[in-house]
Amino acid sequence: MSDLSLRLADTADRPTVERLWLMFSHDMSEFHGHLPNPDGTFRDERLHQAFEDPDWAPYLLTTDTDRPVGFAFVRDLAGPARILNSFFIARGARRSGLGLLAVHQLTTRHPGPWQVAFQDANTPAAHFWRTAATHLAGPTWTETHRPVPGRPDLPPDVWISFTTPPQA
Repeated sequence: MSDLSLRLADTADRPTVERLWLMFSHDMSEFHGHLPNPDGTFRDERLHQAFEDPDWAPYLLTTDTDRPVGFAFVRDLAGPARILNSFFIARGARRSGLGLLAVHQLTTRHPGPWQVAFQDANTPAAHFWRTAATHLAGPTWTETHRPVPGRPDLPPDVWISFTTPPQA
């Protein structure tokens, strides 16, 4: 797999991120029980917020050949901890090391406290995030379960918290 480029997505990148969002939403529908809208799209409030809210940052992940492989939405940029709101790696790039590289680049750009949520039932994500937290913060990361706001029908999300040091 080629090298990874992580860049802040701009207006020109938005159509690409929107198409990746559909893939992400499809993957996540297995765990949240969401079905597509009548037009085949999924809910996209977070997608819009990532591009429109100044306290959010949408990132596009590409290879050195400019092929899109994923995205990451960071929120609470001015808050006490950054929250990785959405993170997606295309299936063809998974298990290649690009996801871990992307998280490392992302947390290097925004050092300090981080929080990431995932679902216990999403075993590949659970394994990935526990590995990433250990890689980034050693044994100092924590894990808690929190109810999904407004969705008492869903099991609680798993939240991992860790802190990355500023780069010298």
